[in-house]
Amino acid sequence: MKFSYKFSNLLGTVYHKGNVVFDKDGNSVISPVGNRVSVFDLKQNKSETLPIESQYNIKNVTLSPCGNILIAVNEVGQCLVCSLVSKTVLHQHRFTNKVRSIRYSPNGQYVAVAKGKTVFVYTAPGATMRQFHAFSIVHALKGFNDDVQCLDWTSDSKFVVAGCRDMTTRIFSVFLTENFRPCCLGSHMDSVVACFFEENSLDLYTLSRNGTLIVWRSSVNLEDIVVLKEEWVKHRVDGSEDVGNGEFNEAGEEYETPDLKRRKDEKQIGSELFATYHKEAMHLMKTLVQSEQKFVSLTAAAYHQQTRILVSGFSNGAFFLHEMPEFNLIHSLSVAEQHISSLAFNCTGDWLSIACAGLGQLLVWEWQSETYVLKQQGHFNNMNCLTYSPDGQFLITGGDDGKVKVWNMSSGFCFVTFTEHTSSVTAVSCTQNGKVVVSASSDGTVRAFDLKRYRNFKTFTSPKPTQFSSLALDTSGEIICAGGHDSFEIFVWSMQNGRLLEVLSGHEAPIASLSFSPMHSVVVSASWDKTFRIWDVFSGKGSREAVNVVSDALAITFRPDGIELAVSTLNGQITFFEVQDAVQVGSIEGRNDLKSGRRDTDLVSAKLIQKGKAFTSLCYTADGECILAAGQSKCVCIYNVKHQILIKKFEITQNRSFDGVNDYINRRKMTEFGNLALIEERDPDDDEERAVSIALPGVKKGDMASRVYKPEVRVMCIEFSPTGRSWAAATTEGLLVYSLDSNLVFDPLDLETDITTSSIRETLLEKEYSKALMMALKLKEHKLVVEVVENISPDEVRLVISSLSSRYLERFISFLCDQLESSAHLEFYLLWSENLLMIHGQHLKDRSLHMLPLLHNLQRTLVRKRQQLEKICDYNKYMLRYVLSLGDIVRKKAEAKENEDYSDEDKNIFPVDKEMLQIGRAHV
Repeated sequence: MKFSYKFSNLLGTVYHKGNVVFDKDGNSVISPVGNRVSVFDLKQNKSETLPIESQYNIKNVTLSPCGNILIAVNEVGQCLVCSLVSKTVLHQHRFTNKVRSIRYSPNGQYVAVAKGKTVFVYTAPGATMRQFHAFSIVHALKGFNDDVQCLDWTSDSKFVVAGCRDMTTRIFSVFLTENFRPCCLGSHMDSVVACFFEENSLDLYTLSRNGTLIVWRSSVNLEDIVVLKEEWVKHRVDGSEDVGNGEFNEAGEEYETPDLKRRKDEKQIGSELFATYHKEAMHLMKTLVQSEQKFVSLTAAAYHQQTRILVSGFSNGAFFLHEMPEFNLIHSLSVAEQHISSLAFNCTGDWLSIACAGLGQLLVWEWQSETYVLKQQGHFNNMNCLTYSPDGQFLITGGDDGKVKVWNMSSGFCFVTFTEHTSSVTAVSCTQNGKVVVSASSDGTVRAFDLKRYRNFKTFTSPKPTQFSSLALDTSGEIICAGGHDSFEIFVWSMQNGRLLEVLSGHEAPIASLSFSPMHSVVVSASWDKTFRIWDVFSGKGSREAVNVVSDALAITFRPDGIELAVSTLNGQITFFEVQDAVQVGSIEGRNDLKSGRRDTDLVSAKLIQKGKAFTSLCYTADGECILAAGQSKCVCIYNVKHQILIKKFEITQNRSFDGVNDYINRRKMTEFGNLALIEERDPDDDEERAVSIALPGVKKGDMASRVYKPEVRVMCIEFSPTGRSWAAATTEGLLVYSLDSNLVFDPLDLETDITTSSIRETLLEKEYSKALMMALKLKEHKLVVEVVENISPDEVRLVISSLSSRYLERFISFLCDQLESSAHLEFYLLWSENLLMIHGQHLKDRSLHMLPLLHNLQRTLVRKRQQLEKICDYNKYMLRYVLSLGDIVRKKAEAKENEDYSDEDKNIFPVDKEMLQIGRAHV
């Protein structure tokens, strides 16, 4: 089995914090998710997480006007310049301070960055700026008394507006101008949250945190601004502008050059010719919020220049759409009770993205039709458990928020959420037919959900209230077993009638894990009492055998053939036993492989911390040769069971915003009073930072004595896909999916010196199709195999398949899966698949255990193609019906018109006198 797995997608989390943006076409939303960036394609209905990773949580993103360059800045000021074409990091830059806002100029040449009390303008990285240093500072705009909150550019990229926490807004010119000087605008009673320019104008709108909107009008039009020379100007700390570029002496004092003095003498401009601003209107948007809700503040805003639509979001989850400059209310809606963190329009202004950090929710709303284009929400608490559906198409997760979510692996979206549990979900499992999902929870219930009708059709409870911590289903899906965390018992129910069949007692400590044998009618349970027990559920004889282990048992799982099982214990070991005789056949010492980081609160060394680490989740690979193990660490290990060695170790994250990631504590932060990293730097004006603090009950604005917590990185659960091509891990930052990348490994089979590309093509020209196909499979060059297969006529397919050696079936089935997924020759490859299954069916049945992952993959591919074709056929069927009915309507209209024409001609041929007609009627 190959282990060239690499990160492929991040599920379970769609938004963490920061601003979201649309791409150039307006069909995709780019959202920061922890220290990664996810792209949600709304047109293709797919999500993708870029294979880039920052050292801290990303808080600000901006996209270049061309749509190819993405700049992501994390919460400590580290910047990543990424290419959305190659999906790689092009450049890294370190800002010296935290960045609160970053904006590309509309022409794509400059980037404005708000750092502290200064706005810096840099040359933008891109194809037009071919230089080694991507960020060369060209301007520093000062004059603020507090941190800058927001930025915006004019349409011609010549002016920058900055909103500050000191309740002022300042407008700066980027180039040397004749009739403009920096302006400072006030009139706000709270910090400025957003500011926007009108299209092709210097008029602007400013919004403050208390919900006040001010409309500012400029006395000069944008096209009337005279640019003397496109050279950078200096701005002093007080905001004054130099007329030209002076020089400095050795003492650092500026003196006037002759050229500068001449220009000052020539330009005696009166103050009345400079651009000035006046306040045209002031609107209090807070009055639109319900009066009974106090302490409501404006948290986000967005403005679309072409349609002149302004959207404003508040801390109570409400947002309003207004038409500017008349301030006409278009829509008012509330999405949640949490504050809105980010708002953004797409390029056309039809779609509006809404992000809520408190719930981890991302919405895309089409405001004209009042419908949701996208509505996704992850687990806003920790994710505890996961499981794959038997065909590998779906992934089911359960979290501390009491929700069970089902994710589509091909699209990456959650399509159904079950909210019946009232406490944390501790375990989930899926039946072999893939129609039922069963979940266990700490609320004392085990619930069964129907994946066809999306409803909770059965609820299983114990005679006494019990917190369930583990769950297992038999292969038929008829028997459900759940282990109690506080009662130390195992409860057995029947899925058919919902009755409690038996209560298995014997453990003396909480039950940590349960597992049903895939081949035999036994279930094993691992407990903290340093034993695991083998139960014969169907015979009703209770515990068949109790096996002692060296320490507390944390996890247990069967090998896919049911002959062997693995137990993880608290001392960091993985022990293997034969099920039939309960004899130990091997063990792995994995404590040293669990790389442990230092937490901010740790007072001992990392070596001592590592002694308390153990594996809490185990999973065999599809072929049973290796085992996947993870626990309270940032590492996931793959071991070879037969040789008991470590094959590969995956480090799931490098996000230092989590606790326990750093290998060493920063000694510069250590004092005699403790670690300075434990001191909370809370921003009282930042709703995001205040929202994560734990407030006292009944306190509206937040408890000022409360403290935020730093989550610790750990892996709660791991699971291998039934297809064997991917595995998933439920971690602190979300659901990480690692897929097998076949392009990373050159893996020939029985390769000989005479097997080359040219020799394969010569054999193909000689029409020796079977030999050419086997030679191509030996070389394992995908493009070459495609060339050979597609040059074989359909009449020769059966003959070629019958002469194909069974040694190459595994590779050829994998090849067919890839081609059925991507190729347009669907019927051709279906013909190959049908003949392969018909001719080599008995061989595949004999090696079912080894071939099962490939057959699962083939089944999943065929089911997915069928669903896609059903949608296309239904669309075409309804479209043809519409066209036919439309033709009938047109034909009936034409016939009716012809009849009217005929009747008019008859009237002309036989004119009727109305008076004679009346006389005739009276006579009758």
